[in-house]
Amino acid sequence: MADYVYVALHDDDKILVFTMDGESGKLMPKSDVPVPGGPFLLAISPDRTTLYAGNRGVPELSSWRIDQASGGLTKTGTVTPEGVPVFLSIDRRGRYLMSAHYWSGHAAVHPIGSDGAVGGPPTEWLATDNGAHAILTDRSNRFAFVPHIARLNDDVTQPFKESQGPNTIFQFRFDEDTGRLSPNSPLRLELGGRLGPRHFCFHPTLDIIYTSDEQGCSVTGYHMDTTKGTLSAFQTISTLPDGHAERNTCSQIQISSSGKFLYVPNRGHNSIAGFSVDPATGRLTAAGRVSTEPVPGAFSLDPEGKFVFAVGSVSGRLASYRINDDTGELTSLETYAVGNRPSWVLTTSLGG
Repeated sequence: MADYVYVALHDDDKILVFTMDGESGKLMPKSDVPVPGGPFLLAISPDRTTLYAGNRGVPELSSWRIDQASGGLTKTGTVTPEGVPVFLSIDRRGRYLMSAHYWSGHAAVHPIGSDGAVGGPPTEWLATDNGAHAILTDRSNRFAFVPHIARLNDDVTQPFKESQGPNTIFQFRFDEDTGRLSPNSPLRLELGGRLGPRHFCFHPTLDIIYTSDEQGCSVTGYHMDTTKGTLSAFQTISTLPDGHAERNTCSQIQISSSGKFLYVPNRGHNSIAGFSVDPATGRLTAAGRVSTEPVPGAFSLDPEGKFVFAVGSVSGRLASYRINDDTGELTSLETYAVGNRPSWVLTTSLGG
């Protein structure tokens, strides 16, 4: 098997393809793939044969067959959603492409063909609320969650200009045969304070999910009732050092494949916060921060959990780090100039 890193460049209208050395983490440029319309999002099918992209400049969702020998991409299908997507995922069976639409306040589900191509009308275009920011199904593929935040201005150098919006996670039942979403009970998990749940990830073995809290500059852990498909919070922990008072927002969140470590970038503080994960309870303990490129809107762990790759949307550079397998601490390796407004990073292994 070979390791690859894909980087979406919103302002350059292309996706970069790199090979990754599994021992050193070093990246080597492989190819550039033109994607007109401002590619902003990436996701990959469970069998790693198809890459999916979402455009923010001209709303579009597209599918790309992955050459297993070279990592190259060939476009196989497109659909035009009614709103601008901000997040993509594929259900656990690889049959549906799911997307969250922040500005229009919708969750969408599009069918995927047997060849991995996206096409045809959505099976679901469901109005939720302002600020829909992610959507994923659980391991059973029976439930889906959509976190919502209040709208903020994107420029982290400016003071907050916040509109009214929810601070909630929508809870749905998902029908993997029809691709339809239906309200769970309760539909909305209302959150206290000013968290702003943005993205989330599932623990690989425990019935727990973690959200990156955009406005709260924190991570919140939730127990998941696997029978009911509902969440209950058990911990919120800050991503910032004590005393930090300048503007900051959190972006993405990922947990290592081993479940030992979890990471969240800080936009404003320009760092990646690390946490160790208790193997029995899932509780988090801060494991330090490392400075990174400004502004770290997107990052990715490699499949084996040995390296982290983070892009700076302002600097146009990608920074690489090695993960200490004992402590989770990140050690800087190299930086790479990638282009204008890198917006997503996706790592994967191919050919096996």
